Amino acid sequence: MKNILKNIISNFHATDLKTSYRRKIELPITTGIIVSVVGVRRSGKTYLLYETIKKLIDEGISKSNILYINFEDERLNLQQADLDIILQAYMELYPQHQLEACYFFFDEIQNIKGWEKFVRRVFDTISTNVYVTGSNSKLLSSEIATELRGRTISYTVYPLCFLEFLDFNQIVPNFYETKQKIKLLNCYDNFLNYGGFPEIYNLDPELKVKKLQDYFNSIIYKDLIERYDISNPTILKFFIKKILEQITKPISVNKIHNDIKSMGYKISNNVLYEYLDYIKATFSAIIVNKFDFSEIKQAKSEKKAYAIDNGILTALDFSFSENKGKLLENMIALELLKHDKELTYYKNIVECDFIIKQKNNYLPIQCSFSLQNDATKKREFKGLISACEFLKVKKGIIVTYDEESIEKINEIEIKVIPAYKFMLEISSL
Repeated sequence: MKNILKNIISNFHATDLKTSYRRKIELPITTGIIVSVVGVRRSGKTYLLYETIKKLIDEGISKSNILYINFEDERLNLQQADLDIILQAYMELYPQHQLEACYFFFDEIQNIKGWEKFVRRVFDTISTNVYVTGSNSKLLSSEIATELRGRTISYTVYPLCFLEFLDFNQIVPNFYETKQKIKLLNCYDNFLNYGGFPEIYNLDPELKVKKLQDYFNSIIYKDLIERYDISNPTILKFFIKKILEQITKPISVNKIHNDIKSMGYKISNNVLYEYLDYIKATFSAIIVNKFDFSEIKQAKSEKKAYAIDNGILTALDFSFSENKGKLLENMIALELLKHDKELTYYKNIVECDFIIKQKNNYLPIQCSFSLQNDATKKREFKGLISACEFLKVKKGIIVTYDEESIEKINEIEIKVIPAYKFMLEISSL
């Protein structure tokens, strides 16, 4: 094992880093605390580490002073007791280096049970320059909370936001110059249908779907079935597909439970609720609570789910191409999260899709692909106005595919805005 590790370390030092894109997230390089990065598979966590390593090298740190290990390397089959071999292998390769001056990057280290004790020892006794990544927010955060409390700063990485997606496609937002606007709108449609996973943005549609299906299967098998030792993968896969099929609607675990029973399978409701926790922890879906002024009631409220990326919905062929409104709402939910907005939804007799916190206030946001139909417009306005009145606010937003206006009803200003403009303005909300 030591020789394999030496080979991995040496190869990393001899290979040029692939950093073909930059994200709006930048990791700090002189914090004196452990930097942890969590996010769904293939969202760009490794490239974020590479960007950080490149920044260190640009600032004069020798690459040989940087130890990077990807714990998903198939050559490694490490247990907790083996982790010290990593340090031994590195020290034998570079006996002249002082370990306290080294930078340690442990990619997907959550795969090793008890990893947090090793990381704490490295941090406490060897070097304070430690970075860790993982695809499971619950495991990473709970392990950090017990062993590494007060020693970490955490970042969540999602697939590309719309502005990053435009950057990848070398498009500068311009609503007034005709050619640039056409390019932007083409990019917008692409983003709506195929999402923002970094590695697929320039592939043909057929290849995008294939790649996205592979991503989904990796999440199912590596992050859920293997990690949680699921005894009946068929039920889990059916459950998560049902959750994603019903995005934008409140989750009914009881209904899914009845569907599973009708197929002849035996499983308890409690197990399905455990599955829901696993799905949330692995970013397989985003779970949103119903708004309440009481945080306790909010945590216990009826949940809604959104897919981690629109491309996953397209790849799983839920016929959302016939219901673009669901794709639009899913895209906006993710875009709000990517900009660190705390997300809930409002439901009384009517519904409002999202409530986000502002500095000293709340902002209700409704999503509707089009308001051309009178009944649709009446329903969407009614839900938004109800949320505004409940929250005692005077402004709300309706995000559409391409419609734009400002209306005032009951002293409430309603801004109707195309999603492509809204996504470029989110950071200012």
